[in-house]
Amino acid sequence: MDDQVQQLYEAIEESPYTVTITGAGISIAAGGVSYAGMGARGRGKMMSSDPQKMYEGLYRVFMQPAFEHGPTVAHKALARLEEMGKMQGIITTNEDCMHTMAGSKNVAEIQGSFQINTCNNCGKRIYDYEIWNEGHMPTCPDCGGEMLPYNIYSHISLWEPAVRDAQEWIRQAALILVIGTSGYFGSVYWDDRRRDAKIIQINPKRTHFDMVADLNIHEDADPVFAALMDMEENKN
Repeated sequence: MDDQVQQLYEAIEESPYTVTITGAGISIAAGGVSYAGMGARGRGKMMSSDPQKMYEGLYRVFMQPAFEHGPTVAHKALARLEEMGKMQGIITTNEDCMHTMAGSKNVAEIQGSFQINTCNNCGKRIYDYEIWNEGHMPTCPDCGGEMLPYNIYSHISLWEPAVRDAQEWIRQAALILVIGTSGYFGSVYWDDRRRDAKIIQINPKRTHFDMVADLNIHEDADPVFAALMDMEENKN
C-alpha cells in the first residue's frame, strides 16, 4: 500500500483543483450504513406513526454512529486537506453529516442529509444536524409539527442546490478522488467532469470505477488517509 499512498500524495500535491466523491464506505469505520443498500423494507421499518419510534429508528441507523463514533480518520483528513487548500469540494450521497462534523466547509450532500430538515406540517426549514441529538423527534418551533430530514421528507430525491455545486466543482477538477462509493446518483454530475481529470479510487471492493480510474487503492479509507497525513506531517 505504501507505493500507492505515495502516488496519491503526489497526485494531491500536483493538482490545482481536487474534488472528492464519497459514499457509505467512508463511514463504515464509525458504524455508518448505506441508506440505499437497506432497501425499501429496511427503510420502511424506520417509518412509524409514533414520532418517538420514528426518531429512535432514524437516530439508531444514521446519527448515533455519527455522534458517538464519527467522524472517521478519513473524514478528518479530508477536512484538513481542505483547510490546507488542497481539497476544493466533497460530493457525497451520505446523510450522516460526518464531513461537516469533521470540519469540511465545501460539502455537496446531493441526497440531502440530517442537517436539511423540513416541517411536515408548515414546510419550515431548519439547517442543523444537532436537533437530532436531543433524545426525541425534532419539532417545528413555529407550528409544533415533526421535522424530517430531507432524505426522508423527499422520498430519496436529489437536493438541487447540492447537485449544482457538485456539477460546478467537478467541471474544474484536475483530480477526482472516489472513496467508498459505487457511484449511485453519480450520473447527475459525473458527465460534467473534465475528460483529462485524473481519477483515484479508494475502496476495498471493486466497482465500475476500476475501469476508469488511473489508480485503484483497494484498501479501507482510514488506513490510507492515516498514512497520507503521516506523509504530509513528515514532508519537512
